[in-house]
Amino acid sequence: MLKIVLPAALVVMSFFTYAEQPVHAEQPVSVEQPVTAEQPNSAERPISKYSGGKTTVNKQGANAFSLPAANLPMSKRLDFSVGNSFFRNPWVQAPASTDARDGLGPLFNTNGCQNCHIKDGRGHPPEANDQHAVSMLVRLSIPAETEAQKEQIKRSGVIPEPTYGGQLQDFALPNMTPEGQISITYSEFPVRFNDGTTVLLRKPNLKIIELAYGDMHPDVMMSARVAPPMIGLGLLESIPESTILDIAEQQVQEDSLISGKPNYVLDARTEEMVLGRFGWKAGQPNLMQQNAAAFQGDLGLTSTLFPAENCSPQQDVCHEGVSGGVPEVSDKILNFVEFYSQHLAVPSRRNIQDPQVIEGQKLFTKVGCESCHRTNIQTETRADLPALSAQKIHPYTDMLLHDMGEGLADNRPEYAATGQEWRTPPLWGIGYTQEVNGHTYFLHDGRARNLTEAILWHGGEAEATKQNVLALSSKERKALLAFLNSL
Repeated sequence: MLKIVLPAALVVMSFFTYAEQPVHAEQPVSVEQPVTAEQPNSAERPISKYSGGKTTVNKQGANAFSLPAANLPMSKRLDFSVGNSFFRNPWVQAPASTDARDGLGPLFNTNGCQNCHIKDGRGHPPEANDQHAVSMLVRLSIPAETEAQKEQIKRSGVIPEPTYGGQLQDFALPNMTPEGQISITYSEFPVRFNDGTTVLLRKPNLKIIELAYGDMHPDVMMSARVAPPMIGLGLLESIPESTILDIAEQQVQEDSLISGKPNYVLDARTEEMVLGRFGWKAGQPNLMQQNAAAFQGDLGLTSTLFPAENCSPQQDVCHEGVSGGVPEVSDKILNFVEFYSQHLAVPSRRNIQDPQVIEGQKLFTKVGCESCHRTNIQTETRADLPALSAQKIHPYTDMLLHDMGEGLADNRPEYAATGQEWRTPPLWGIGYTQEVNGHTYFLHDGRARNLTEAILWHGGEAEATKQNVLALSSKERKALLAFLNSL
């Protein structure tokens, strides 16, 4: 059978078309003279426009999250473009005319990474009466009961549901049956600010319907997850472990209510337990493994890191499908996708000299948000990835797990993360969500319809901070939101 491989020129052309302009049209920003705001107190910390250091790009609009790091040399932008093509373009059922993108399924959640990370941004929960979640998935696991399972969970993080595995696949190849469908309804309850203003929060009620391969385990634990933004991930990967652990120590010393902790997870390549960095509960150690796990779980594609199909022994459908090769995602493709995901740039902050934004930054610190959403972090020196090396960044995360209370709990542990603990999500770029993704759904399952609701869902270690926000005046709340939307 004739196999067709796309020429590199076509790959580059497809990236330029997607980005609406050639990447070289974006000039690297200078951070030698940080933008400072005129503030009444000269001792106030300057507000930096460049959240991603020298990698930051000046880009607005729908493609604000889709550009390479501003300081990435032209010699490396072809690698970025090739990685983008494998991330963006759909994978197909095997056999196909090109063996570079075949092997999809047989069970999967999507046929392309961009379908979940829309324009490299944030996913969303399904709309009303829409059974296909598209950019949201449901993690599955069961409690560890036996001693063998307790030992297994130390190494693998979770015990997969026996029939349906670690996550539900709600799509399948033609003439095959998906595992089931996701159904979400919402119940609302009010939260009142001290000045009497009331906000209705919505709590999701998750069900799995149309199960095709039998009943689930009676004690199954389910957790809905929307896709997080892709920007700045290589910078987060480049934060020294010692820095993250130092932040944990500082939190204990500075605030008895805040006690962030690291997650330690299995590195599939080295078979060692290492610091977890990615995923809503920091369940993956690096971008290579995060990407390979997504290829396997979300698209049904094997790799050298995860060589098994995402089917359980009870699902004969896996034996009926045609393999796209062994592995279906080659190491070369994985390397391109890793490079792409490492170098997606954070867009620059906006309106930083607006007095309301400046006031909002002060309130952000005053009410306690900055205890976990940390700034002024230095990435390590990286000879292998010089664009990410030794950058002063402002991600607004500490990369640590925090108990967020019963309200946000999914009651599904993952490695050292309990059912109430979540990794602090980075806030950089959060003000671009509406223009990039056309919505403002936040938190791990998209329950918050705006930033105010996201703040009011905080509990546990963040309960005192939430109470401080509830005490703010309407003017102060607007300032706080103006600051967040400037990021």
